Amino acid sequence: MSDETGKHMPEQDRWWKLQADLKTAGQRRMVLLEGDREDSLAWLCEVLPALAVTPGVWTGPVDDQPESSLTRIKPVEGRRWLGQELAGVVWDGWQGNPPDSFAALSGTLSAGGLFFWLMPLLDEWSSFDDPDYRRTGLEGAGRHAFAARLGRILADDPDVIRVNPAVDPDPVLPDIPTSHEAFQIGATEDQRRLVDEIVRTGLGRRRRPLVVTADRGRGKSAALGMAAIRLLSEGRQRVIVTAPEPATVKTLFHHARLAAGGDHAQLAYVPLEQLLADRPEAEVVMVDEAAAIPADLLKRVLLGWPRVIFSTTVHGYEGSGRGFAVRFRSVLDTETPHWRSASLTAPIRWAASDPLEPLTREMFLLGAEAPVSKGDGSGVVVEPWNPSTAGEQELNEAFGLLVDAHYRTSPGDLRQWMDDPAAVSWRLTCDGVLAGVLWATVEGGLDAALADQVMLGKRRLRGHLLAQSLATHSGFAEAASQRLLRVVRIAVNEDLRHRGLGAKLVVAAQDHARKQGLDGVGTSFGGDAGLVSFWQRCGLQPVRLGLKREASSGEYPLQLLSGASGQGKVLTDQLRRRLAEHWLTLVPLNWPDLEPELILQLTGGLPTVGSINDDDRKDLNSFAEGYRGFDLTLPVLRKLSMQGGVIGLVAASSQAALWARAVIQGWSWRQLQAAGLCRGREPGEFALRIMVRELLQNRPDL
Repeated sequence: MSDETGKHMPEQDRWWKLQADLKTAGQRRMVLLEGDREDSLAWLCEVLPALAVTPGVWTGPVDDQPESSLTRIKPVEGRRWLGQELAGVVWDGWQGNPPDSFAALSGTLSAGGLFFWLMPLLDEWSSFDDPDYRRTGLEGAGRHAFAARLGRILADDPDVIRVNPAVDPDPVLPDIPTSHEAFQIGATEDQRRLVDEIVRTGLGRRRRPLVVTADRGRGKSAALGMAAIRLLSEGRQRVIVTAPEPATVKTLFHHARLAAGGDHAQLAYVPLEQLLADRPEAEVVMVDEAAAIPADLLKRVLLGWPRVIFSTTVHGYEGSGRGFAVRFRSVLDTETPHWRSASLTAPIRWAASDPLEPLTREMFLLGAEAPVSKGDGSGVVVEPWNPSTAGEQELNEAFGLLVDAHYRTSPGDLRQWMDDPAAVSWRLTCDGVLAGVLWATVEGGLDAALADQVMLGKRRLRGHLLAQSLATHSGFAEAASQRLLRVVRIAVNEDLRHRGLGAKLVVAAQDHARKQGLDGVGTSFGGDAGLVSFWQRCGLQPVRLGLKREASSGEYPLQLLSGASGQGKVLTDQLRRRLAEHWLTLVPLNWPDLEPELILQLTGGLPTVGSINDDDRKDLNSFAEGYRGFDLTLPVLRKLSMQGGVIGLVAASSQAALWARAVIQGWSWRQLQAAGLCRGREPGEFALRIMVRELLQNRPDL
């Protein structure tokens, strides 16, 4: 076929036959369009009209859209399509390649789907200035190991269809083996068993939740939909579904409609925020893609309704279901010890022979597995390690450790780890087997004028998370001008935790910081009492607590720091003292709902601010003996909380939570009574009086 200029163009019939054969075989394919972007767009304008690509998406500019039926989306919006099914994806890599979004969209393709990817020539990928790098501070990285690795994988995969429109617009297309029976999406035996298990949970005893895990394309959302209708037909009055995004449950409701014949009035989608705010009545609540929801919000759902089914994807783009399972398991074990799990293994939206899924898994390490631990954690070796030069197996194992240890580890993290020029990493092996990794990055080092602009909030730079945050929110420009080593992630094999291995990795990072003349070692993570204890044992101290909960963890971001140089130690002391001075004002206003254990831990770790004087002692004695009221004594009780060693004694008391809520966080007596911390004002005050009496007896030096 030729166009009017005589330039050779692709044969549409061959591509139409390829797609038809793929659909019959239950397969999908990656089509890599290499070379000049304009040539690739012209090629697509010829081919796409002959193909079934609706519904489909296009990630490039509106003016360049090669097929009018495609929905135009931004490159970063792929995760919004989770739970939906697409016939085609046309991905304009020249506009940017955010890994999480890319991986999500590839999983939405149904059998017969084609994923067209416009990119430069493969041998140019390592130096391709991907526009998405600017979003994560990687634009100055130079050589991009992550992209180079993707290029190698694609070049080595015989099932990838490579097209260079300027050189060969009609490449040899694969022969797709087909059987007499065309592939059809239908319920697998796996899925039927899961539907039965969900129904048993929904009709069964209270407080016995079910956790469903499956890789994508296994039909878990469809199973939830079919099970919901069965539950309603067998006596349940209302089933509520919630998820991170409304689009996530599109497949669930589609299958519910099919199962119900159109009547599913008592099955409702309620956004998570509205669900927790309004607390509507329902016998069963289903949470789809639970790995994308913070653990504390999942806990509120777990405790708020009698029967809950959590469903999540095991690998990938939404954060790892394995990380979710590890972190949420302790909540389930504590609150609902009779919880059960179920899984799906057989693909349902495509055949087991589909080559696109294993390609995507390899590209983004969606199936990364930590090595099985051997021995008792002896024979420990800690050494520098670089993911950008690592072999495929050790990269897989190291990333698998991060996936297991962290709630939201995604393909975007892999790219950041491999491509950040400021990154430095260590690995820990036990008897030669990988058991731990630490990933850190150097931040700060800004000149004094720019650091002042950052401190004033007039400038915001990509990257430099810890340095900028401390400068802007704590008011010290030195935090941006000093050079800090921020620990991005640390992970130890689950079977070898609590043996001091993580601390050995931190020591390696601290030694590196001193040898390189850096000013400090810090970290930033969702505040958690166990993690705070770990970092404090490693010598890091809290210097800032964020005012808003993180979307990824549902926790307030907590930043800790330890000085490595003289000026770094001075900065750490300044930050800690400033936080201590503001603490008792900030807590009631900003963190009244922080867990009592954590609020006490943070309070006890701050330096002493203002010693107790004679007038304070009189007030405390009067309160302890029952003569002085709580409201008048509250300022002194708060001052008492900031004295060295006092919170340690408070935390050992059976009334520790009452002290945290009433004294430090400023809860009303009505709130305290509703939370079960006291039976009312009088018994609450009495318990606090006893605590003060014991504190004064144990600490005569106050």
